[in-house]
Amino acid sequence: MRALIQRVKSANVQVNGERIGAIDEGLLILICAMSADTKDDTDRLANKISKLRIFRDEAGRMNKSLLDVGGEALVVSQFTLAADTSRGNRPGFSSAAPPDEGRKLYEDFAEALLSLGIAVATGEFGADMDVTLTNDGPVTIWIDTET
Repeated sequence: MRALIQRVKSANVQVNGERIGAIDEGLLILICAMSADTKDDTDRLANKISKLRIFRDEAGRMNKSLLDVGGEALVVSQFTLAADTSRGNRPGFSSAAPPDEGRKLYEDFAEALLSLGIAVATGEFGADMDVTLTNDGPVTIWIDTET
C-alpha cells in the first residue's frame, strides 16, 4: 500500500459540496491500494502510522505518535498515488488495485486504525472529492509497504 500522510491542525473532505468527513488535530492519510496488497498490508500500515513519532512533545521535538496525542485520522482514497510517470507525459495507473479490491483494502485500512483506538473519518471511495487541510509544520511523509 502507499500512503501520503500529512500532520494537520484540521482537515475535511466534501463530496458535491457536502462535508462527509472532518477531523481536528491528527493526520490526513491519502491511501492507495496496490495490485499485490493484502489485509496484512493494511494492518501493518495502520500499526506503523499510528506509532510514527511525528507530533511535538513538550520540548517541541517530534517525539509523540498519533496514539500519544489522541489525534484523529481522515482517510481518503487516492488511486493516483499509483501513478507511473516513467513513460511519456500521461501517468499510468495499472499498478493500482482493481476498484472492488481497492475499496475493500481502503475500508480494511480505516477499520484497522479504528481497532487501534484512533477516531477515523473517511472520504468516499471513487468519488470526486474536495479535501481541505491546515497543514501543521508542514510534516508530510510518504510510506510504501513494498519498501
